Amino acid sequence: MSILRAGLRVAAATAVLAGFAAAVPQASAVDQPTVKVSAKADSITRALAQADPVAAATAATACGSGYTLSKGIPLPLGVDPSLRLGTLFAYENGGNGCAILDNNVGKAQYMYLHVCKVDGTGCDTDTGNFTEYAGPVYVTSFACAPVTAKMGSTSSNLYIDYKSEYVFPCD
Repeated sequence: MSILRAGLRVAAATAVLAGFAAAVPQASAVDQPTVKVSAKADSITRALAQADPVAAATAATACGSGYTLSKGIPLPLGVDPSLRLGTLFAYENGGNGCAILDNNVGKAQYMYLHVCKVDGTGCDTDTGNFTEYAGPVYVTSFACAPVTAKMGSTSSNLYIDYKSEYVFPCD
């Protein structure tokens, strides 16, 4: 997974740099990376994408081309989104789902991200110490896919331990 992660990070950085290099100097202060947000996305997801378009677009790029942001969850739950320590992003592309756990702490943390089909099969997991994000993790037939997201200084010292019956909408 580390080779894939390194390749995705290089691709994302290259895409962002190419976008800046192609921009007209006067427009570069106004232009920001954007991500397509699902019409079904809630107000919190829309606010997160608007407040931090670079993070939302970078995570979408890590998933691959054509992904639309369907859900953004500031973590731990209950914190003001501006004080979040992590952000769980869920993207969809046709019948496929992709999740990213974004590290908002600014230094390497233990991170764990696990998503399965609603029936508990077809699971994908990413775990380790990451500076930027855990994932991408993918799931086919993503409607109502259960998710587990963890983050902390170590695997036994967690400040995020999020579990949900689903991270993607149940259509």
